Amino acid sequence: MSFDDMDVDTIWMDGEFVDWDDAKIHVLTHGLHYGTGVFEGVRCYDTEKGPAIFRWEDHLQRFYESCKPYDMEIEYSPEELTDATLELIDSQDLRSCYIRPIAYYGYDSLGVSPGDCPTDVTIAAWPWGAYLGEDALENGVEVMISSWRKHASSQIPTNAKTTGLYVNSLLAGEEARRNGYVEAIVLNKEGNVAEGPGENIFMVRDGEIFTPGLSQSILDGITRNSVITLAEEMGYTVHDDATISRGELNTADELFFTGSAAEVTPIRQVDNVEIGNGSRGPVTEELQSAFFDLINRRVDDHEDWFTYVGE
Repeated sequence: MSFDDMDVDTIWMDGEFVDWDDAKIHVLTHGLHYGTGVFEGVRCYDTEKGPAIFRWEDHLQRFYESCKPYDMEIEYSPEELTDATLELIDSQDLRSCYIRPIAYYGYDSLGVSPGDCPTDVTIAAWPWGAYLGEDALENGVEVMISSWRKHASSQIPTNAKTTGLYVNSLLAGEEARRNGYVEAIVLNKEGNVAEGPGENIFMVRDGEIFTPGLSQSILDGITRNSVITLAEEMGYTVHDDATISRGELNTADELFFTGSAAEVTPIRQVDNVEIGNGSRGPVTEELQSAFFDLINRRVDDHEDWFTYVGE
């Protein structure tokens, strides 16, 4: 859905609420030229207890931590960003939405060094449905192994959610779509499984759950962490520091993606190889059901993961 088709009219920029159409930056903004920005993608759900942001404090913590490798300092406190976000959602009557905080080096000079460029901060929110399609949540997606590799943490920090690094994700994802697939899987420089362009990946084998560890050049996903917690609470053995070879994907019983946008999405096919029985597997379905029960507040568990709007 295009932004032009959405009923949203306000964005928070550097301490002020501005009209959506007036939320503009200079063409010589440092972050535009060099990808020197960090961001988060966060979901607010229309739960049975009212609109609630899922794991906002964890996303906010990662937001600030992502700034550290770039010596970027956000002048606003977490409390100020939280108040701004809650007011932004409430004032636009958004009960379910996607939230995008972004901090980036702004306009001052255009050397590679940011010099005296300010750190600008913006927060936007808008309605957004299932990232990979509503059908994907039930029937799964077809993916391909991308020819593009994930950069190593010795090259660029992989656990900072940096704007410029998503060129790697764009290349992998668009390659997959040009070849008729919904999404890609990216290998790391050693040739082992890293993640999707915007998702973490899980594998189910013999009733146990495996997901690449942080040493595999992945982002430490917050939905990944949530699913690991839920799975362990349900009695599953979870190997959250696994090394998964490309070949293991083809013989997996089940595969699924996780992410703030993708939520819990089954993978039914990799490079024309059917995974399991070619549909959502039972473990994936059980975890997906538990996740959606949680985020819709049909259960009372993990109340501390939710920040309610309008309270």
